[in-house]
Amino acid sequence: MRADEMDPQAQAVVDRRLGISPIADHDHRVLRLLQRVSTWFGNRDPPAVGATTDGSIPGPESDLRVRLYRPDAPGPYPTIVFFHGGGFVLGSIGTHDWLCRQLTRETGAVVVSVDYRLAPEHPFPAAVEDAYAATQWAADNPDRLASDGTLAVAGDSAGGNLAAVVALMARDRGEPDIDYQTLLYPGIGIHEGQESVRQNDGIVLSLADIEWFEDCYYDGEIHQRNPYADPAAACDLAGVAPATVVTAGFDPLRDGGVDYAERLATDGVDVTHRHYPDMIHGFATSPRIDRAEEVVGDIATDIADAVDRS
Repeated sequence: MRADEMDPQAQAVVDRRLGISPIADHDHRVLRLLQRVSTWFGNRDPPAVGATTDGSIPGPESDLRVRLYRPDAPGPYPTIVFFHGGGFVLGSIGTHDWLCRQLTRETGAVVVSVDYRLAPEHPFPAAVEDAYAATQWAADNPDRLASDGTLAVAGDSAGGNLAAVVALMARDRGEPDIDYQTLLYPGIGIHEGQESVRQNDGIVLSLADIEWFEDCYYDGEIHQRNPYADPAAACDLAGVAPATVVTAGFDPLRDGGVDYAERLATDGVDVTHRHYPDMIHGFATSPRIDRAEEVVGDIATDIADAVDRS
C-alpha cells in the first residue's frame, strides 16, 4: 500500500511543514491565523475559472458563507458541493481555493465551497448540519447555480468525512438526490491500531494530532459511534451514492479510507478506489505537487462518467 520512497515533491512539502508539527502543540486560533497568512500568499496567482462569487446561504443556525466557482463555458452545469479539510478545526474556503478551481476546470461543474462551522467552538453535529443544509440548498436552487440537475458531494480529509455523511443522510432521509460522492483521503474509521497510523505517524499528521482533532470535534467518545459522525459506524451502506475514494500510501488515514471503500463495495455500492502509493495526506490541495493535478483529473473523469449515467 506504500511505495518504497515518497514522491520528491511530496517530501519537500513534508519538510516545509516541520516547523508546525505536531499540530496538537499549538493553539487552534494561532493555527488558523497562520493558515490565513499562508493562504493569502499562496492564492495570489490562482487557476482561472469563468467566475467566482462569494455569498451566503441559509444555515441551520445562521447563514453559511459559500464561494461559487463557475466554469468558463455556458451552462447548465453539474453541481459539486465541496467541504474543505482541516480536522473539523482548521481549513476554510481560502485554504481550498486552488483545489476547487481545479475541480471546476476539470469537471466543467459549478462548485459550491462551504464554510461550515468549526470545532471546538462548534463541535459535532454542527459541521454535519451545515454540510447537509448546504447540499439541500444546492438541490433546491438549480436556477441560481445554472445547474443541469445533477448533484455530487466532495471533500478532503474531514471534508471527505462530511461528504460521506451527507450521502448517508440523504439515503436515510430520502433527499436530496445525490448522484456521486468523492472522498479524498477521508477521515473515516481511524484507530491507532491501524498499520497506516503506526507506519506514517508524524508524516503531515501524527497520532497526537488525530486524537486532538477528535477531542475538539466529537466532544465525547459516545459521539464517535454515531454513523453521522463517522460513517464507518453505519450498519449498512447500501443505497448511498456511487463513490470515488482516494487514498495515499504515506497517509495515516490510508487504512480507514481503504476499509471504507471495501465496505461500500461489499454493500453493493459502485465504488472506484484510487490509490497513490507515493503520496501524502493533503496532496490534492498542493500546487507544488504535480500529482495534485493528476488526481483532480482522475476524479473529474469519475464524476463525468457518473453524470453521463444519471
